[in-house]
Amino acid sequence: MTERPDLLVIADAADPELDALESRALLRRLHPASQGLAAALAEADAVVVWNCVVPGFEAAFTEALAATGGLPRLRWVHTTSAGPDRLVFEALVTHPAVLTCSRGVLDVDVAEYVVACVLALLKDVPATVRLQGASRWRHRRTRSLAGTRGLVVGAGSIGTATGRLLHALGVAVDGVVREPREAAEPFGALHAPAELASIVGEYDVVVVTAPLTVATEGLVSAEVIAAMKASAVFVNVGRGHVVDEAALLAAVKRGRLSGVALDVFTVEPLPADSPWWSEPRAIVSPHLAGDSEDFLQRLQALLLEQLARFAAGEELLHVVDGQRGYATS
Repeated sequence: MTERPDLLVIADAADPELDALESRALLRRLHPASQGLAAALAEADAVVVWNCVVPGFEAAFTEALAATGGLPRLRWVHTTSAGPDRLVFEALVTHPAVLTCSRGVLDVDVAEYVVACVLALLKDVPATVRLQGASRWRHRRTRSLAGTRGLVVGAGSIGTATGRLLHALGVAVDGVVREPREAAEPFGALHAPAELASIVGEYDVVVVTAPLTVATEGLVSAEVIAAMKASAVFVNVGRGHVVDEAALLAAVKRGRLSGVALDVFTVEPLPADSPWWSEPRAIVSPHLAGDSEDFLQRLQALLLEQLARFAAGEELLHVVDGQRGYATS
């Protein structure tokens, strides 16, 4: 049992949500770009990676391992991201410290963002905004969401929340899962990743919510993209590397897809000269699908619960399976 563990929080801002943690831990804050990360890791009982991206974290972790003979104090590492891929590296997953993620915290907000993007694409909202800016009154017909078929690639907690909202709006939703299981609401059917290219052409809406793992990297390949309906809309809120981005861009430019919404990219921040910025059939956002004000409150509640469990020596929530690359519960 540890009454008040030494907690290192790696964050680039003094978020007020962090203040509440001081009642449960001896809190130390470090900017992601600061020197001395390895030394700070060596002195911590637990680490919270508040930012999704911490340059040099793996190198600092490896350095601290060598300097301390295995980081004997460190017993817990948590990421505020739902997807732990940036922390799934060999030195950490083989260390005795438990790695946890923020599974469930982002579900509602990401699902709402997906539905907002799907509706915006079907209702031609980007063109309406452009026409408004040009003071042009141009009537046209748009498309309905109700009565369509949707496929969620990655039917975990975020994918299930997304499926529920789509289903509530009249979409017949199926999913793609790594490990076969019996389909349950909101999914009518669940498919294996190997089936993706053969089934994707049946769907009007395709949404990627899958985490980045060895198994999902490049899953939405050029073959899969070529098999989609030309009238389909495509949304990626998972990870950029799950999708063949070059093939997707080529398909959009050829009119092979009616519209895409991308919140994640293979390179982030998206470079200023990326052709995605000026693509009229694309909605581009800076990895913000889950980042609402309510998300921070839910994240704070999760961290307080985790700290209470850690101090009491109890099992932590949302433990990441190092082999799978994500939390299974």
